Amino acid sequence: MSHDAVARDLLLSEARALLTRIARLSPFALKTPMVTAAAISPAAQTGVETLLLRGRHELREMVRGYLRWLRRTTPPPPGALAQRRFNILRLRFNAVIRQFDVFASVLTQRSEHETGVWVAGLDDVAADALDLPGRYFVAPPVICYLDRNHGAAIRRAYTRLPGGKSNPVAVISVPRERMIGSGIASSLIHEAGHQGAALLKLIPSLRRALQEQQRRDPRRAAGWIWLEKWISEITADFWSVARVGVGSTIGLIAVVSLPRPLVFRLDAQDPHPIPWLRVLISCAIGARLYPHPQWRRLAALWQTLYPRRGAPRDVLTVIEQCEAVLGEFVELLAQHRPAALRGRTLGSVLTNDLLQPARLQKQFQLWRSRPDLVRRAAPCHVFAAIGQARADGQCTPEREAHALSQLLTYWALKSSLDTSAGCAPLPRSPSNSAYAALI
Repeated sequence: MSHDAVARDLLLSEARALLTRIARLSPFALKTPMVTAAAISPAAQTGVETLLLRGRHELREMVRGYLRWLRRTTPPPPGALAQRRFNILRLRFNAVIRQFDVFASVLTQRSEHETGVWVAGLDDVAADALDLPGRYFVAPPVICYLDRNHGAAIRRAYTRLPGGKSNPVAVISVPRERMIGSGIASSLIHEAGHQGAALLKLIPSLRRALQEQQRRDPRRAAGWIWLEKWISEITADFWSVARVGVGSTIGLIAVVSLPRPLVFRLDAQDPHPIPWLRVLISCAIGARLYPHPQWRRLAALWQTLYPRRGAPRDVLTVIEQCEAVLGEFVELLAQHRPAALRGRTLGSVLTNDLLQPARLQKQFQLWRSRPDLVRRAAPCHVFAAIGQARADGQCTPEREAHALSQLLTYWALKSSLDTSAGCAPLPRSPSNSAYAALI
């Protein structure tokens, strides 16, 4: 037998082995156990399963085509050529595996006792953060999960997965160490803000506006240049403050409260602002969107924790350059009118009058006397009120954790019941509604 024939037999065996491994990549619906309340939304489930089903089908057809080519080519194809074609199959197989792993680690967590339901509740918080009045975009399904990383991250919908396929859902990871407290909303909604900014095409239009400022204001251009470099992360922070108020800034402080050298770290390649400056930018955004003396006090507290005195000279220079234009910069953000908003400003679309500090304080006191009312509010409103109460010293960490664990469970269960009711209509009168037991 020739060497090429031996190579063909080897590769026939390897390709058939690939088919057996492809067959083991069964749908998540058949292998991932979770209680109903912990399940991802039907839209997310359909998007993920369809993506992986198509990937498996395409790969299976590629392998079968390769097997036909090997078997029918006479004389046997050169071993090197057969190996090159097999390598392409292996690379494609590995891409499908990586796509599978992206979602497997997320969905497996849904089977954890309590955690799975809480994470499903976070799906609802993220969805609410993307729910803007005005129908400016169709928000994609969101899947959240907990990770060991210090910060949160997002794999945005419609971006490329391994292998080049488009991601059908937004996947947000948040730090496990932040569960459960109102600060989790800061990280979660910051990442949702990245998705929202992409859907509204905010970053390109904001960059153009900032570049125009550099031309108009050459004397202070350095500050505008730095802020343009960081605009994607600042825009996500803007989204977070707009949707949950002071709780966003308090959560941010918890994330960036690091050893002093890291707080004053300047990295020209990092899309995040200097952590020390980032907190002050968040306070400035809050003061513009929801005016109140608390923002000035919070900025002063941050500077007490991390005095700028003794910071590296180059870092102080950048901070001073940005501070010189900070007020105008925040106003530019709030007044920005991207084409997607059809003439409205970013600040007017993202903010909610219910989140003005005085109204949140009154709302929290009402909820303390009437706990049943809190479940009628939107998740972002609830997180904003509890974050405000924490800032005011009116809510202990213990009560906060207890309340939020119950609310995340409630939101997850409510979504599950809404889905079930949509699939199998039931009587909806208050007397026999499933919600009577929840509220």
